Amino acid sequence: MIVLFTDFGISDPYVGQLHAALACAAPAEPVIDLFHAVPDFDIRAGAYLLPAYAAGFPVGTVFVCVVDPGVGGTRQSVMLEADGCWYVGPDNGLFDILARRASVVQCRVIRWRPPRLSASFHGRDLFAPVAARLARGELPESEPGPLTPPEDAPWPDDLAAVLYIDHYGNAITGLRAAALGTDRVLRVGDQALCCARVFSEVPAGTACWYENANGLVEISVNRGHAAALLGIGLGDPVTVADQP
Repeated sequence: MIVLFTDFGISDPYVGQLHAALACAAPAEPVIDLFHAVPDFDIRAGAYLLPAYAAGFPVGTVFVCVVDPGVGGTRQSVMLEADGCWYVGPDNGLFDILARRASVVQCRVIRWRPPRLSASFHGRDLFAPVAARLARGELPESEPGPLTPPEDAPWPDDLAAVLYIDHYGNAITGLRAAALGTDRVLRVGDQALCCARVFSEVPAGTACWYENANGLVEISVNRGHAAALLGIGLGDPVTVADQP
């Protein structure tokens, strides 16, 4: 199985071109569109979202991960084996949190190059073909090497900020809920939010935070658009406090 995780969106041709490259190189492998709405160019957001949303895929899954504002520059291309799955993409910090949380991890710098490699679309021309080869059980030309730390490293283990807002208006943070406990209050802007197990535990129109299906702290309004009603935007900081 090959899984796609990008900031490409779905209104442009880029995701389709990834699928085409994979269909040519590994036609027998199913391809899953996991996430194409990582905030544009936001490597840090992608780094915290990736381990949460990649969890649960079976050993042997190959991920093509592209949040790559430095494509065509000096950053290297890598493939990371973490807890039995492969992750292929740019060495720009995108795999920093994933590697930190993995029990077993190895990084390899990709040396294989296709006959045609555009300067601006390594997702199609390099990462997809490498992922296809890994999915077929091959190891493309590569050598062991360390991951490059993010430019503003070190990043915290959990990120107390809004990383993604879904179409319902729910605001997903980089905090793992298991580390908080249900007696904690989450503050965003001038709002103090208590924890609920599910939306229906609070009245319609009421805001709360809860542990989403991928283990992250998420802010929602029951039957409402949390981002609009609470004035939440991408990158907004959140703080955690004890129950008053």
